[in-house]
Amino acid sequence: MQPRRSGRFVSSLTRSTMAVIMAGGRGSRLGDLTANRAKPAAPFGGKFRIIDFPLSNCVNSGIRQIFVLTQYKAHSLIQHINRGWGYLRGEFGEFIQIVPAQQQLGEQWYLGTADSVYQNLSIVRESHPEHVLILAGDHIYKMDYGPMIAYHTDKEADITVGVIEVSLPEARSFGVMTVDENNRIVRFLEKPDKPEPMPGSTDTALASMGIYVFDTDFLCDKLIADAADPGSAHDFGRNIVPGSIDLEERVYAYPFHDVETKAQSYWRDVGTVDGFFKANLELAQVRPELNLYDDQWPIWTYQEQLPPAKFILDEPARRGAAYNSLVSGGCIVSGAEVRESVLFSNVRVREASKLLKAVVLPRASIGANCRITQAIIDEDCVIPDGTVIGENAEEDARRFWRTEEGVVLVCPHMLH
Repeated sequence: MQPRRSGRFVSSLTRSTMAVIMAGGRGSRLGDLTANRAKPAAPFGGKFRIIDFPLSNCVNSGIRQIFVLTQYKAHSLIQHINRGWGYLRGEFGEFIQIVPAQQQLGEQWYLGTADSVYQNLSIVRESHPEHVLILAGDHIYKMDYGPMIAYHTDKEADITVGVIEVSLPEARSFGVMTVDENNRIVRFLEKPDKPEPMPGSTDTALASMGIYVFDTDFLCDKLIADAADPGSAHDFGRNIVPGSIDLEERVYAYPFHDVETKAQSYWRDVGTVDGFFKANLELAQVRPELNLYDDQWPIWTYQEQLPPAKFILDEPARRGAAYNSLVSGGCIVSGAEVRESVLFSNVRVREASKLLKAVVLPRASIGANCRITQAIIDEDCVIPDGTVIGENAEEDARRFWRTEEGVVLVCPHMLH
């Protein structure tokens, strides 16, 4: 018999695990960035979409049975998954299947995260997985799920919750838990006004990553009981996890740490405009925490066949250049200067323009003689010649959408 931590044991666990990615969220805190797309479909990191990160984590972890549950404005998300994620082999029992909300059990759409899985229990059961891994489709991180599933098995847990450490102010936006000396969760509160610090700390709390491992039979029983409760919000964080703790069932926290260094691993919730902006710009740093150049853990995606990025003109006031920036395929920087920015695919930046701390999404066009600072330029924006963004807070707020931290979001309809 293999040791419980051996590679073979872990790989057998991941092969018998099904992942369910909840990708139906609207992401209202992202404002107009999600006006026409679900949050998991939002572009990220120059050439990816947010959904690519949990999908890549599953495939790299050896989990090859994946359902993606969609609901809100899912067209671009479905199109992206169909184009870029259709390479698994059905004859080996591998699949990534998109499951739109279908009112399978009545006349209502998904009422909450737990209800979204409950409405699809029949298709989960058809594959007979031993474990079900529940994932949010809207976070940025790299994680091998195998050790977490092995931890769940070692603890003989009913539920295992992936956790990170966050500051107390941040914790108000998360599910927050208290654990005993064995990491068994004894209390769990969703988005508390006064988060409880983690043991041994006064300023940090243990927060849920929205990642759960369940034994399949336990999950089915819980969801059926929850669906029958008219007072439930039908949510994993509000109902399933706290209710299981109240019944003294075996609910454990799995700290998301680097396996070797034990330091907390990279994880970002990009659910706000400020968070989205910061996480993108971090990638342009000299040594970003999230390494997109890691051959051992690639982030897979669909990408168009595009020509290389091009920088043209080399005169004193007309020099195409980029510094400390990510520039994707199909971009042309023509006599312009780009600093500490991220340019997604097929972006154009024209003569004498200057970009500083700009996140420019696909197919946007920046005219000549523009100055753009601390801004997100949405897909397909055409910025007129001479436009100045990010230098006058009052003017920015009048024309565009400006966050409390001073990030300016520009979308096509704001330019009319």
